[in-house]
Amino acid sequence: MTKARPRNGSEARHGGPAGPLADVRVLEFGQIAAGPFTGSLLADLGADVVKVERPDGGDGMRNWPPLTKNATGQEFSENFASLNRNKRSIAVDLKDASQLAALRALCGRTDVIVENFRPGVLARVGLGYEDLARENPRLVYCSISGFGQAGPYAQKGAFDVTVQAISGVMSVTGMPDSEPVKCGVPIGDVCAGLYAAYAIAAQILEVRRSGQGAFIDCSMVGSLIGVSALQTSEYFGTGRAPRRLGSAHPRNAPYQAFRGSDRYFVIAAGNDKLWAQVCESVGLPDLVDDPRFKTQELRAGNQDALVPILQKIFAQRSAAYWLEDMDRRGVPCAPINTYPEILGDQHVTSMGTVADLELPNGMR
Repeated sequence: MTKARPRNGSEARHGGPAGPLADVRVLEFGQIAAGPFTGSLLADLGADVVKVERPDGGDGMRNWPPLTKNATGQEFSENFASLNRNKRSIAVDLKDASQLAALRALCGRTDVIVENFRPGVLARVGLGYEDLARENPRLVYCSISGFGQAGPYAQKGAFDVTVQAISGVMSVTGMPDSEPVKCGVPIGDVCAGLYAAYAIAAQILEVRRSGQGAFIDCSMVGSLIGVSALQTSEYFGTGRAPRRLGSAHPRNAPYQAFRGSDRYFVIAAGNDKLWAQVCESVGLPDLVDDPRFKTQELRAGNQDALVPILQKIFAQRSAAYWLEDMDRRGVPCAPINTYPEILGDQHVTSMGTVADLELPNGMR
């Protein structure tokens, strides 16, 4: 194999000012999603992120469709670009002694290492935290894995769907009388990436204060349990497992999706004042005093009776009508957008949420 080298045009970039991590050097041994997402968040904050990939094709996500092709036929993965923006990249054969030695020397000049191999993979080639921290005590080393670095499941393989399943998330996702479903967004990967970037940023501050680096053990399953505070506290408080409710809420109603005459929309009447406005909107002001629905707790407990009453009325007019009327009354509401709809929305455009990336093949 050749020596460690930059991968030709590997990074997708968008312009912008230097961020708060502009003086931070990161080596990312990331693959697929969780590790690369962490690296992209650090790069967004200005860090100089260098992605380390194997020479025989690199990160497997490089081949994930959709592939954008330029006039000469050169292809580049849109998915890969979305998680690897603003990075540089090198290809290193970890089985080549000279390349491995060069990489270890680079680790000695690095502030942060991010990796999401199974536990122990990098340690077996001398790139574990203990090996590198002896030479670089300021090093912040973050290992992202499915189940953490120790314990009975540590060596289990993990993808987002398996972590959503084992973490309990799928048990509360889907319709009550249907099979469990996964969240449409890969939240196992995303939440782990967010927790990892958050912990890394905090440890960078500690290094600047005390000069002491640290090892960060970030698991996908732990991250999903961490963001499930309402569900876990419900179990701890009642002794009962939370259940699937579709788009509904266990403690608020009406707080879910309804279908207008043309499409679905959502309302969130999270208190008695908002509930009164919903009753006025649908022309049933007496529902406010209905003994089944007088309090938030009663409405939540009697959704089987409440939802059909509202759905019958909502079906008579368009979603746009109900959204306009609810907005006017101050009731939180929203259409259920597709991604083309929200990405083209003038509000999202005004927020600057979406930025163009120039891909290595020249496409945008």
